Amino acid sequence: HVQLVESGGGSVQAGGSLRLSCAASGYTYSKWCMGWFRQVPGKEREGVAAIHTGGDISYADSVKGRFTIAQDSAKNTLYLQMNGLKPEDTAMYHCAADHTLRTAIQALNGPYAYSYSGHGTQVTVS
Repeated sequence: HVQLVESGGGSVQAGGSLRLSCAASGYTYSKWCMGWFRQVPGKEREGVAAIHTGGDISYADSVKGRFTIAQDSAKNTLYLQMNGLKPEDTAMYHCAADHTLRTAIQALNGPYAYSYSGHGTQVTVS
């Protein structure tokens, strides 16, 4: 049973930083794609960043240069370091995983394709 549990969200002022964490368990696939997407009420999911087995990484243009995705395989944890936060980054951020997506860009552009996702952590930037 795959579980993804996010933490690290909060309220910050514009220009501030947050680091989101995603603790993964029950995921036994040898090849996978993990990432973050965000969603605000009434809007579609937006892929933020994704990483595929072997280090293939993709970012949304809106966060390039400000956000960094990373994984700690030993801890089964995915991170999203967010710097230079803007009010438009305000959203519920979800961690997601899938074993069929072949590239990070495929995951980034198709956030509804993930097989698994967590409940999310709220990020509010004022």
